[in-house]
Amino acid sequence: MERRNLLLCFDAFGTLFHPKSPIHEQYTAVARQCGLQGFNSQDVAASFRAAFSSEIKAYPNYGKSSGMGATTWWTNVIHKTFQPLVGTGVDLPKQLAPTLLHRFASHEGYTVSPGVLPLIRTLKEKHQGQRHHQPTRAYFHRVVVGVITNSDDRVPSILSSLGFNVSPLRFGTDIEQPHVVREQQYDVDLHCMSYDVGFAKPDRQIFDAAEGLATQLVATQEGVESVEQATAATWCKVYIGDEYEKDVVGARTAGWIPAFVGDGDELPEELLDLNCPGEEKLSWASNRDNTCRVVRAGSTQEILAWLVEETCNE
Repeated sequence: MERRNLLLCFDAFGTLFHPKSPIHEQYTAVARQCGLQGFNSQDVAASFRAAFSSEIKAYPNYGKSSGMGATTWWTNVIHKTFQPLVGTGVDLPKQLAPTLLHRFASHEGYTVSPGVLPLIRTLKEKHQGQRHHQPTRAYFHRVVVGVITNSDDRVPSILSSLGFNVSPLRFGTDIEQPHVVREQQYDVDLHCMSYDVGFAKPDRQIFDAAEGLATQLVATQEGVESVEQATAATWCKVYIGDEYEKDVVGARTAGWIPAFVGDGDELPEELLDLNCPGEEKLSWASNRDNTCRVVRAGSTQEILAWLVEETCNE
């Protein structure tokens, strides 16, 4: 049987990593360290929501289209969050914004979802062995792992800080650069962030951007003469996320197989629960037309463990 390639992409926030504690509590703690008083974390939460909403309306896509850039954009949000809480006559500490920006670009603010990184490595190693004729049984010729997320450009640095071996390849990067396409086992091979692509989930264009980037990557690494030849070995495209409208609806509309992380108690359709005894387990690997019920599990780890089992023991 002809082997396909697997393009496995993740949402970032809430799927691959989570805040160590609620963001408004971390904002409040840093503000206290900087000497600010007179408000509580709930005050910060409300002021942050207002500041974020105001800034995203005035300068969409984290300020990129206006030439502002994400660092200045987030600095404005931070200042607009705390200035109303301390009063217009009080100067905010100079270290407040840089401290928060650093915190939420690294492991200081986030923690990786349990078990995810070892399972990604297991999945890739099993299929890497198959490609190099090592004694392993795996369904896919190649596994490409990516991130598709509505975010600014800090996601790669967050993942790297959390221990992921992250490729520098992101949408808009020159794929011909040697450091981008060299053959090595990255944990994450590509990034498609709305900041770079200019479109956000559930718009299918951000999903299409990831597929195009993956196809170019495989064509370049394997010496395929044209992108069309690489596309001939069709992709099995799987997307894992924790928001129904953006992740499930967006992925399915773009022709991907969606997997939902969460309880899904109030979702508009019945999901295939991996934790429900007696449920018929549909196989992504054997699903060649990319149409199936939406898979649901309580964690990203559970979905990855199932995917490893489905594709590495054929």
